[in-house]
Amino acid sequence: MNIQVSLIPIVSLIAGILILIMPSLLPRIVAIYLIVVGIVGLFGMGNLFR
Repeated sequence: MNIQVSLIPIVSLIAGILILIMPSLLPRIVAIYLIVVGIVGLFGMGNLFR
């Protein structure tokens, strides 16, 4: 069985949970998420574990 895990859905899930737990950190969480998504897009690490 081959399991592929993408990085973006994991980051999105973590960001969503953090926003639910600590809504006051929304701007920071969104900024970190955008930076991670941008880095993943630039370097093509969409499928981190293969």
